[in-house]
Amino acid sequence: MIQNVGNHLRRGFASMFSSRTSRKSVSHPESGDASTMAEGEEYRNPTEVQMSQLVLPCHTNHRGELSIGQLLKWIDTTACLSAERHAGCPCVTASMDDIYFDHTISVGQVVNIKAKVNRAFNSSMEVGIQVVSEDLCSEKQWSVCKALATFVAHGELSKVKLKQVIPLTEEEKTEHGVAAERRRMRLVYADTIKDLLAHCAKQDGTLSSACCPPGPDLDKDFSNIVPAEKTRVESVELVLPPHANHQGNTFGGQIMAWMENVATIAASRLCHAHPTLKAIEMFHFRGPSQVGDRLVLKAIVNNAFKHSMEVGVCVEAYRQEAETQRRHINSAFMTFVVLDKDDQPQKLPWIRPQPGEGERRYQEASARKKIRLDRKYLVSCKQTEVALSVPWDPSNQVYLSYYNVSSLKTLVAKDNWVLSVEMGEVRLYILEEEFLSFHLEMVVHVDAAQVFQLLSDLRRRPEWDKHYRSAELVQQVDEDDAIYHVISPTLSGNTKPQDFVILASRRKPCDNGDPYVIALRSVTLPTHHETPEYQRGETPCSGFCLWREGDQLTKVSYYNQATPGFLNYVTTNVAGLSSEFYNTFKACESFLLDNRNDLAPSLQTL
Repeated sequence: MIQNVGNHLRRGFASMFSSRTSRKSVSHPESGDASTMAEGEEYRNPTEVQMSQLVLPCHTNHRGELSIGQLLKWIDTTACLSAERHAGCPCVTASMDDIYFDHTISVGQVVNIKAKVNRAFNSSMEVGIQVVSEDLCSEKQWSVCKALATFVAHGELSKVKLKQVIPLTEEEKTEHGVAAERRRMRLVYADTIKDLLAHCAKQDGTLSSACCPPGPDLDKDFSNIVPAEKTRVESVELVLPPHANHQGNTFGGQIMAWMENVATIAASRLCHAHPTLKAIEMFHFRGPSQVGDRLVLKAIVNNAFKHSMEVGVCVEAYRQEAETQRRHINSAFMTFVVLDKDDQPQKLPWIRPQPGEGERRYQEASARKKIRLDRKYLVSCKQTEVALSVPWDPSNQVYLSYYNVSSLKTLVAKDNWVLSVEMGEVRLYILEEEFLSFHLEMVVHVDAAQVFQLLSDLRRRPEWDKHYRSAELVQQVDEDDAIYHVISPTLSGNTKPQDFVILASRRKPCDNGDPYVIALRSVTLPTHHETPEYQRGETPCSGFCLWREGDQLTKVSYYNQATPGFLNYVTTNVAGLSSEFYNTFKACESFLLDNRNDLAPSLQTL
């Protein structure tokens, strides 16, 4: 069940499969089905909240464009209302993920904001936000940004246990599945920065040029260096009732707006111009503030790159002037550029960090820039825009693992799977999009945790899958991720066997009803180059989802995106001219049944 290299397979099989049965009729019961709605009724997510605002001069900056601070306040308000609609009680902002601003909004235009809850966990939930600008005269619309916010429900007397979100549409199923993976990535974000800095320092005793640009004393124009201390800004705000919700807690959006204000001033002090905010690194609220608090906002330029700069902002709170201890409320990092009259970024002065803490901030800003590029490339772009094999790098392993799992979950959530072949207890589905994908499904009388343990170790796959001649563990990255070198036999039409370098990422269920996940995709390793002995193959997205159907009963689903070299093998099975899929999956069932009793000690941690 591995494929070799090839270009994307386009549509073209409609005539072959048009008479097949849709998978919707046998969709998983936990997922619901939007088709149960009354005919002609337009579906709307029950947690969806929409806000439309006309941009007035009082909302704009010096360029006549909507202030990002004002936009953040509207975004936070809309998202909070969506969270409270689901929770049924007051909610507070816990964090806001990276935001990239793709379009500015001019005075007189309309801002349309839509927010809905993607997934609820115990007492927190992820809210997805879309912002679109609209020109009322031309009726044109532009996408401004997308955002993901985490809100926490606050009960008056006891801790709130949120009800689960039941996704109905394909988009909702995708967001619901990937939300758990995004939550996992947020929790390890701080460790990712530390690991990257440690990795770079280990390479040559200091920060490697691969992670950070040269210091202020190398390859720079000394006539245009600005000391970082010259960009420092400090401002205080008194939290008044209009700044707070009905519980007296300061609106997260208001704090974000104040942070954007001081960050803009700091950026202006470096470039002596009016900067434009292009991206915001994750906001994380460490604690609440209330009416009557004094908020001290501090900002400084951490690092200046060729055409962009990072500004760090910190917010502290205190109640009385005599207080010596201040509460750390929030920190964030904002990326600014300076645009010329043609809206092209201008070259910026270099920054000289202060010794000690300034140098630490300078180095971490370079690390965050690399992570932003990794995250934007792997997480934000469409699947078809990512190369089949992505270079493996310890500094981007968190995002490669995330992309591996989220790609599989996105494939699983597709609505238009079509049942093609059914042989005994094994069903074969196909999906026609950019790739031709297939999906095999069966139910086995083995506990889901046991199936997960047996299938997630690729070294044992040759025991049941003849398409795996051998599988060598190259690197055990962590508990959930491993890299294997796989060799497969020669397929028809090839003169030599294939080999693959595969990242295997596994995930346990986040909530009841979630599957165990084993995601597979190709990566490249400097230690495993293509050799004349083998033809290097690639798999863009494949893996298993394992649903617990009952005691000692598991639904095993295998998904795979087929590349052109693998096409003949797939279509032969789809057309009923071969039963190789069936035989392989039945061999998998026998393997699971024969080995289910070997794992009792190791299952205690699952």
